[in-house]
Amino acid sequence: MTLTSLLVCADASAVEVLSRILVDLGIGVEHCSDPSAAALRLAAQHFDAILLDCDDQQSAIELIALARKEHSNKTTLFIAMVDARNQVRDLFSKGVNFIVYKPISTERASSSLRAAKGLLRRERRRNKRIPLHAKVSLSYGAVENSPATLVDLSQDGIALQSESKVPINSKVYLQFSVPGHASHVRLSGEAAWQDASGRVGIRFADVPQTSRHVLKEWLKARHSEAVMQDANKPEGLGLLSVSASDRRIKSRLACRLGADVYRVGSSVPHRCSLSDIGTGGCYVETTEPFAAGTAVEIVVRTHELKLRVRGTVQTMHTGFGMGVQFSLNTSEERVKVEQLIAWQTLQPEIPV
Repeated sequence: MTLTSLLVCADASAVEVLSRILVDLGIGVEHCSDPSAAALRLAAQHFDAILLDCDDQQSAIELIALARKEHSNKTTLFIAMVDARNQVRDLFSKGVNFIVYKPISTERASSSLRAAKGLLRRERRRNKRIPLHAKVSLSYGAVENSPATLVDLSQDGIALQSESKVPINSKVYLQFSVPGHASHVRLSGEAAWQDASGRVGIRFADVPQTSRHVLKEWLKARHSEAVMQDANKPEGLGLLSVSASDRRIKSRLACRLGADVYRVGSSVPHRCSLSDIGTGGCYVETTEPFAAGTAVEIVVRTHELKLRVRGTVQTMHTGFGMGVQFSLNTSEERVKVEQLIAWQTLQPEIPV
């Protein structure tokens, strides 16, 4: 299915540059010269992305709010075209996801639009992966009941962490439990990949009816929880905050990011890896996780940026890692997390 965009801009030269980039990225483009005409298009059609000239910032904000009222456009990404006169923090708080600075040039706009496309691709994944950290019994070949840890789960497959090497394309047998269900899930699958860290991707092959029912009910419940969380959350938390259906799930991007984690008040770093990240938090893989309730500070460095954010440990899995909820108290902190997520969308897809 082709990605679609609506370009709301009266500057002919900017329209030409942006349209060319979007077409090169395989994104369909429709053009409106003013917000009033755009409002009519939004009432009639869904767009995956809206590129909005913020020369009149108030009109731009009103169009964003109008789009969010349309069920078909609640998950649309907004890309704002701004200059030095615009209040960028205010635009982020109203639901803008990406920024392109004017004057518009190919070099200046390409990076943001590539990042937007990466995010749109992930949001169109047919079956969303939900982070889940639980014990798994893994059997394959001559190996019986090898311990492993489940990392994420969907209707079609799972990713898990295994200390043993699993032959690619081999038949595997799994047994595990999901929270809230007494019944064990038992199924067979095929090992699709394994990376150097021991993470294994498995495609489901034969799933008995009872196990299929447990998986279906659990995944459905997690999606419903995401809807409720989003409905009770204030609007305007920046990147990814505006998706109404399963933003928590979509925003957790699989990643492999090195990080230093500190107990708040301590200067001793713990070198760890982040295996997923979203606007609300991340999962930290470490053999020495902190107890639930511990206040931590996480520092992530890439070639392009540095993120320093505080949070609180929500879940702890001995010998494997911990789930951390971010404490984002300022617009600057939220924007930095959003920038890291946008950067992550440009990286090669982590196989799942």
